[in-house]
Amino acid sequence: MHPFLVGLQPLVTELGGEIIAATDISDGDVPLVWEGELVGAYRSGGLRGALERLIKQVEREMGAPIATLDRSSKQEVVRRLDELGAFSLRKAVEDIADHLEVSRFTVYNYLNSQI
Repeated sequence: MHPFLVGLQPLVTELGGEIIAATDISDGDVPLVWEGELVGAYRSGGLRGALERLIKQVEREMGAPIATLDRSSKQEVVRRLDELGAFSLRKAVEDIADHLEVSRFTVYNYLNSQI
C-alpha cells in the first residue's frame, strides 16, 4: 500500500470508510492523488456505524467511558452529541441512553434542559 494511503488509514477508519485500490475505483469514490499519481480512493461507509463513532469521539473528548461519568458530565455528553447531529439518527435516543446507562426519559430531559 502506498505510504500516503497508510497515513490516511486511521482517518478513513475513524470516518467509517475504506481505502480502495486505484484499479477498483467507481463513480462515487473520492480519488486520492499523491504527487500527480492516482494511488487509491476513499469510499464512504455512509451512516453505517455513525452513532458508535460519535459516541467514541465524545468518550475520547471526555476522557472516560460515558457510562462512568457523573450527571453533569452526562448532560455535557448529550449536549455534545446533539451538536454533532447524533440525534438525527434513527433510534439515537435509545442507543445513547443505553450507553449512558440512563433512561430514554433522562436523555430527553437532558436535551430539553439545553433549550
